[in-house]
Amino acid sequence: MAQERQGAITFKGNPVTLIGPEIKVGDQAPDFSVLANNLSPVTLADSQGSVRIISVVPSVDTGVCDMQTRRFNEEAAKLAGVKVYTVSVDLPFAQKRWCGAAGVENLETLSDHRDLSFGTAYGVAIKEMRLLARAVFVIDKNDKVVYVEYVSEATNHPNYEAPVLAAQKALGA
Repeated sequence: MAQERQGAITFKGNPVTLIGPEIKVGDQAPDFSVLANNLSPVTLADSQGSVRIISVVPSVDTGVCDMQTRRFNEEAAKLAGVKVYTVSVDLPFAQKRWCGAAGVENLETLSDHRDLSFGTAYGVAIKEMRLLARAVFVIDKNDKVVYVEYVSEATNHPNYEAPVLAAQKALGA
C-alpha cells in the first residue's frame, strides 16, 4: 500500500492527504507511465538524457493552473535543451483542446488520469479528490531530482524562477 501523508498540503485552506513519498533533492527520479495527448504512453525513460521541468497542476481548466502552464510554456521557449511537461489528471483530449485554445506549443501536457502513476510515484496524488497537488520538479540528465517544490496551499502559485534556474544549472552540469 502506498504511503499516505496526511495534512501535507491544504486545498482551499483544508488539509488533504497526499499519496506517495515526499521526493527530495538528490533522490533518483521515480519512473512513471502517463499518457500523451495522442494516448501514447510516456515514461521517465522516454526523456532520458534530458533535463526536465515537470510542472504539476490539479487541472488546466482552472485559473492558477492555466496561468502556471502558460508561464512554463513561455519559459520553455527560452530553455533550449530542456523538456518541459505539465502533468494533471485531465483527460488527454481535454489537455489537447486546452493547449490549442491557449496557444501552448512549447511544452507537452501529460495525463495521469489512467492510474495516478505519476501522482503516487511523486507523492502528489490527493486522496480526497483524485487530483494532483500543485508541484514542480526538475530532473537532470542522469535522472536525479535537482529541484522540488510542493506548493503548501494548492490554490497558490509555485515559484517560477527557481525551477528555471535549477534547469539551467543542470544543463551546465
